[in-house]
Amino acid sequence: MDKAFKKQAEEWFERGLHDIETAQLLYDERGYTDSIAYHIQQAIEKYLKGFLVLHGKKPPKIHELDALLNHIAAFDDSFNDFLELCEKASRYYIEDRYPPGPVVEYEYNEIKADLDKAWELIRKVLAIVKMPYGKAED
Repeated sequence: MDKAFKKQAEEWFERGLHDIETAQLLYDERGYTDSIAYHIQQAIEKYLKGFLVLHGKKPPKIHELDALLNHIAAFDDSFNDFLELCEKASRYYIEDRYPPGPVVEYEYNEIKADLDKAWELIRKVLAIVKMPYGKAED
């Protein structure tokens, strides 16, 4: 594993960890669902980009998770199991994030399902790259 790629991937994973844990904390405390959704999207994006970096690919400067997932499916097509999540979570990034208009509210059961699926995706990424906590074991 190239050390430069590994270091950069670890940085992506660390930031992604902050986002998914923030989403989890907000959910556990019955926080605003639009904020939980945003952090779910951000976490997934960062883990997918970290995966690409670790495989020597420069991640595209996009926020569409389904497009990022397509890049990853070239390495492992089992990631296609997360396509529906990625399509939905991409909308969390852009859907009514700014005025005008009301804040988007999501049902807690809907957010819980997406949060659980995001954790599943993250665990899969880390298992494949053999970085149990987002950092390589030296």
